[in-house]
Amino acid sequence: MLDTPDTLDTSDGPQQRPQSLMLAFFGNHVLEEGELCVYSGSIIDVLGRVGVGEQAVRSTLTRMVNRGLLRRQREGRRMYFGLTPQATRVLQDGRTRIWKQGAVNDDWDGAWTLLGFSLPDSWKRQRHDLRSRLTWSGFGALYSGLWIAPGNVDAAGIVSELGLTAHVKIFHARADEATDIELMIRDTWDLESIAARYVTFDKRWTAHQGAAAGDDPIGTLLRLVSEWLWTIRTDPRLPARHLPPAWPARPAQETFRRVAAHTAAPAQRMARELLETAPSR
Repeated sequence: MLDTPDTLDTSDGPQQRPQSLMLAFFGNHVLEEGELCVYSGSIIDVLGRVGVGEQAVRSTLTRMVNRGLLRRQREGRRMYFGLTPQATRVLQDGRTRIWKQGAVNDDWDGAWTLLGFSLPDSWKRQRHDLRSRLTWSGFGALYSGLWIAPGNVDAAGIVSELGLTAHVKIFHARADEATDIELMIRDTWDLESIAARYVTFDKRWTAHQGAAAGDDPIGTLLRLVSEWLWTIRTDPRLPARHLPPAWPARPAQETFRRVAAHTAAPAQRMARELLETAPSR
């Protein structure tokens, strides 16, 4: 999404950055509730359930306000936090990716989006931001300054948000018969790494799905969604017919949706009891 999670693989799965967990929390419990702000103490409680300490939560809230992702609202002595329009767009994009597009691309029409860019050497941050957004949107580096994604991607919107329109060229095209699409895919994307993420996710959550919600459904749902977003963030949704047999995205997605269906309702009930909120003003 907007931010690239720095993660560390451990035997217990990916360790998410607090900002990624914070966005998942707001996506789970605020995005669909309208104009709503959440008390900081409630946020500290929920993120503490997945191992994020109070100081880390407070510093993350401050950084996200400074980045324009959250807004503060004081109610008496208490501070509440709500989504900004920028964060709302990020979360809606993630929701579309999870629930509408899915992880498996069975209906690819043969189209590709090509994006070429040339940025000054000193623009390291802009280059990092562009590559991060392109990766989330399904692009891979065909060559150093030429990126490609399956389907017709609204790359112009990405480039415009980053203020890089003057430095980017975008094309929509189809591959010539002389192009070996499966070879191009293997050369452009790290399929083994993408597949490994799905396999890891599937194994972890298949083992837990019998009692997924447990005594802490709100924490379980937060871990589930943040880990799924970490799993899919480098997957460009490549055409299924050009991927290796038994591609693991499909069973992993089925596991994710089963656990989500089992956990979402108790998590929402718990959120209504636990979270202290106030209408945005």
